[in-house]
Amino acid sequence: MKTAIIAALLLMSTPVHVETVACHVTYGGETRLLRAASTALLYNVPVVPIGSYFLFKLVFEERIAIKTYVYADRDTGPRPLHQAVFAYPPINAGINGFSGKHFVYEPVRDGEMEYWCELE
Repeated sequence: MKTAIIAALLLMSTPVHVETVACHVTYGGETRLLRAASTALLYNVPVVPIGSYFLFKLVFEERIAIKTYVYADRDTGPRPLHQAVFAYPPINAGINGFSGKHFVYEPVRDGEMEYWCELE
């Protein structure tokens, strides 16, 4: 009986490893680190404003895929500019993670946003 209780306490005290995806997003000389944990609620993932023009969405679909979306923040609503889908599990490859470096351009103001992602 004591052995079972000790085993249960050890299992409860063992840290749980939670994977997250981290994307390094650079715009206007500033780099931000955006993170996402895996989720099954794909439509509840918020977009993150980047500067005054871009919206960035990072979706870590539970053990299926990692998806990035970049939208233009227009008065008429978000307009898709870029989408990338990466299989799970990704392989971190060098200095630009599993995604490699992506560049997205503003069609109106001629600005540039870049990002790359890694599995943590």
